[in-house]
This record gives sequence, structure tokens and C-alpha cells, in this order.
Amino acid sequence: MTLYVIVCATGPAPGVGDLVSQALRLGWEVQVVATPLALGFVDVPALEKLTGRPVRSRYRRPDEPKPPRPAAIVVAPASFNTVNKFALGIADTYALGLLAEAPGLGIPVVVLPSLGEALAQRLPYQRSVAQLRAEGVRVLDPPIVTDPFPWHLALEHLSR
Repeated sequence: MTLYVIVCATGPAPGVGDLVSQALRLGWEVQVVATPLALGFVDVPALEKLTGRPVRSRYRRPDEPKPPRPAAIVVAPASFNTVNKFALGIADTYALGLLAEAPGLGIPVVVLPSLGEALAQRLPYQRSVAQLRAEGVRVLDPPIVTDPFPWHLALEHLSR
């Protein structure tokens, strides 16, 4: 089964290889999808070597092979921007396009946010979390800003 790991451009993003390694040890095949800004935060060659797959950040061209359909999706670290756009159904990047479809396709999604308390208190964020949860998306709360980032929580909530 294939797990899509969507990584956003927030402080913990460089450590996403930890999440990927944990998922691989649990028997998942992993496809990393980076938001366009996250490409500057992560070590793309290292993630590609770890997964044996290219890191995706854009829609494929018609002549490119289709990637496997995800059995589940983890968004970690999830940014304020991505959580809000996901809730609104905005699909202006490949990562958000995947997320826009996932609830409608019955694909489980776990969101592990990385944002400060000031953003977590904003009404738009709180509405987005409530809306996503109403659609069955597991948004972990309160938002987690720690070092080291608790990547394992996303996988634990995925299996529940």
C-alpha cells in the first residue's frame, strides 16, 4: 500500500525523512509530495533515494506515468496556509489537488500541523479544522510546535 507524505514549507520540513523512514519500517511504500515552497526545505535527492521514487511537486504531463493511488495521506508538517486551502477546496498546487479529492475518494488523511499559537487562535484556522474534521480528516490538535517534531503521531493516528 502506498502512503503519500505531503510536506509543507515549515520549520520541521527538513526532518521529513524521519517520517518517511518510520513509514517504510511499518511496511508502507512512500510517495513524497512537496508543496512548491517545501522543495527549498527538503533534501530531494535523499528522499528519492530513501523511497526509490521521485519527489513530486507538480501535476504530471500526459506522457508521464501515473503514480500509484494512495491508500492514505499524511500532511506533515502542515502549514497554516495548506490547512486553510485544503478546507476551502483550493487546488492550486499538486499537493492541494490531491488533498481536495481525498475525502471524496474515501482516502484517509491525517494532518500534523506546524504553526504557532497565534495562528492556531485565528478564526479562519479554527473553522478550517472543524470543517476538515466534519469530512473525516484527522487534524491533530493542538497544533504541535516542538523539537524534535513528533512525526510518529501522524502514523499512530493513521492506524486508528
